[in-house]
Amino acid sequence: MPDYRRAWHPGGTYFFTVNLLQRQGNDLLIRHVDLLREAVASVRQRHPFIIHGWVVLPEHLHCVIELPPDDADFATRWRLIKIAFSKALPKTERRSQVRMARNERGIWQRRYWEHLIRDEADFRAHMDYVHINPLKHGLVKRLADWPHSTFHRLVEQGVYPADWAGGDEDALAYKD
Repeated sequence: MPDYRRAWHPGGTYFFTVNLLQRQGNDLLIRHVDLLREAVASVRQRHPFIIHGWVVLPEHLHCVIELPPDDADFATRWRLIKIAFSKALPKTERRSQVRMARNERGIWQRRYWEHLIRDEADFRAHMDYVHINPLKHGLVKRLADWPHSTFHRLVEQGVYPADWAGGDEDALAYKD
């Protein structure tokens, strides 16, 4: 069995990529983005965390979140978010025999990618990665046109210009 090593750091800031099980042609996350928002909000009430950056794409999401100073348990948060979102959906997905035997839904990949942010440059690089993703995947020509992202909030706060990543490669930088 693989030995998955996680970086458990109380108060850490983490980058995550979380994928649906069936990625090809799946738009479940944006079709039900309100249910995902509700799941995240519900979990944040019981297990607080700060959202620095978040983007929801059709079949996966990326985010940069910060845990409380005395807490390193991001795994519980992701488990609860996945469960809450899944429970809000009707059971229409195909499930393997293994998933049925374990009483699991066939919505999410079991694992996710996590990266502990090391320093300010790492933070900026991952924030940029989160926000450039709709453009990278060809979903929009301008980031301002993708509604499921914290990019809009960060533009309002002056962190990114509204036309960030609009062709000027020198502008690809997160500002403090």
